[in-house]
Amino acid sequence: MMITPVYAAILALLFVLLSFRTIRFRQRFAVAIGSGEQALLERASRAHGNFAEYVPLALLLIYFIETGAALPMLVHALCFLLLSGRLVHAYGISQEKENLRFRVAGMIMTFSTIVIAALSLFAIAVLR
Repeated sequence: MMITPVYAAILALLFVLLSFRTIRFRQRFAVAIGSGEQALLERASRAHGNFAEYVPLALLLIYFIETGAALPMLVHALCFLLLSGRLVHAYGISQEKENLRFRVAGMIMTFSTIVIAALSLFAIAVLR
């Protein structure tokens, strides 16, 4: 059984949740485009957008590791780190009275996932 698709499915559900949250705020504040200077809408929109900016690349890198090297523990670790990072970041950025530690921790976990995956792919390529 492949590992990455399972985590991709979980992350897809989180993406839809973030999408619905943004839509709900757009409806509440009657804002079709932008944030209408509504802090909660801006935060929901950025949580959603930030997710869309980082998750696809991270999943692609992890998928390449899984299909090219079959390192299940590394794949699980990277997927779990990515999922955790995205949850922590979404929570942190969504708070009107933000505790910056959550947002920073989420981004550190996300960046760590991408960097470790990229370096792992380099190592796999060199060792072949």
